[in-house]
Amino acid sequence: MSDLFSMSLRDVLRLSASSEPTPGGGSVSAICAAFAASMAAMVSNLTIGKKRYKDVEEQVLDIRDRALCLLSRFEELVAADMAQFQRFMEAYRMPKSTEEEQERRELLIQEALKGATETPMEIARTCLGLLEMVCKLAPIGNKMAISDAGVAAYLAEAALNAALLSVDINVPLIKDSKYAEKVRQEREGLVKQASELKERAISIVSSRMAGVS
Repeated sequence: MSDLFSMSLRDVLRLSASSEPTPGGGSVSAICAAFAASMAAMVSNLTIGKKRYKDVEEQVLDIRDRALCLLSRFEELVAADMAQFQRFMEAYRMPKSTEEEQERRELLIQEALKGATETPMEIARTCLGLLEMVCKLAPIGNKMAISDAGVAAYLAEAALNAALLSVDINVPLIKDSKYAEKVRQEREGLVKQASELKERAISIVSSRMAGVS
């Protein structure tokens, strides 16, 4: 699989639409999240250096740098998600003619399922961090570009919920009940927190666009 981030956007979309199994839902979710991070960085860059926002420039510089770090992190997670899927498929295709082969295959499948669960969980955690950042940017970013902070918030929450669908399909197949329950509990927390942060960010953005602040 070629590095998606070295391909044209058109080629990435065509590959995603093809019968190839990757990039799949988790990878596409991370790509969506990367666009969210890019919007946060853009609003920051349109704020930095403006006399009107001189008092908040240091804060916005920090937000911009963190957004760019998250952009790189999402790129890593796209690759990780595709690698974990490949690992699962390799385990699934292992021979199972003998009892020993069956046991070995099942062990590796279970390990791969955890890996294929942990990566989208990390995508979701990283999306939550991005939403927290957008909530800090929304009140102080350049008002002329603040709608794009709202875009970042909507995309980040959507990417989080989308990534968690990969968790939902894998967890029922995991035999480690303690691990599965831990994942379920964290998943619910991520969804709740993301919704609250998105609503907070959008409320601030909407107020500023309406001229309230």
